[in-house]
Amino acid sequence: MPASLSRPSIPSGLKLLNWFLSGWTALVFIFLYVPILVLVVYSFNSSRLNIVWESFTFDWYARLLNDGPLIRAAKNSLVIATVTTVLSVILGTGGAWLLHRYRYRAARGIQTLVAIPMVMPEILMGISLLILFATAGMNLGFTTVIIGHVTFCFPFVLVAVQARLQGLDPALEEAALDLGATPLQAFWRVIVPCLQPAIVAGALMAFTLSMDELIVTFFTRSAAATTLPIQVYGLARVGLNPMLNALSAIFIVATVAFVLFSDYLQKLGRR
Repeated sequence: MPASLSRPSIPSGLKLLNWFLSGWTALVFIFLYVPILVLVVYSFNSSRLNIVWESFTFDWYARLLNDGPLIRAAKNSLVIATVTTVLSVILGTGGAWLLHRYRYRAARGIQTLVAIPMVMPEILMGISLLILFATAGMNLGFTTVIIGHVTFCFPFVLVAVQARLQGLDPALEEAALDLGATPLQAFWRVIVPCLQPAIVAGALMAFTLSMDELIVTFFTRSAAATTLPIQVYGLARVGLNPMLNALSAIFIVATVAFVLFSDYLQKLGRR
């Protein structure tokens, strides 16, 4: 083989760096996922002690399904997260389109105000919402929890949709208007389908954040609006309950399913 076509040799120092980075990446993945794997395995352990393996069993899953307070809290979380997701998608998508389509003098100020809930400490948001509801004379319950969740969830939808809008061809809307569509029809039939991957990603983010929220919910809930994170926190304070391993394993499977579903929708959007 001619010298000009031979593959250049990699310096030994660069090889060592590649090995080091590969090893470090593997350690990071081990650190992240081995505890999750152990948790799932011990959800099938018959012992009440997580550090002692006795035998394989599905008892903790059966007890979990028969635990009334946990089931009610899970239903509350699903209802709150679903309503929060729908409202967040409407507000986030509409807000992103208005900020993209029209020019406002206070556009930068609005962007800053929208981004604040994304970076504000949750305890500050929870206390401020509690003060707001008390001042307005609102009774704590599902409505106040949903308002609190929408406050910090819809900005994530707005940011995701805005990023998608930056790469959208403005000629699409112009063509729809030239063909006789109203601005609303052009938005619904042309723009929204193009924004579908971003809307789905934002919706999944909003649903996940709402299901996982603890601190804001703690300050805005009532006894009847207890969510799953609040109930799990109460059980964890008493002691490690093997049912929590089973519950966590179910959520891990659900999370993987959501990720695969999101990836499937993104692939459909590229076609």
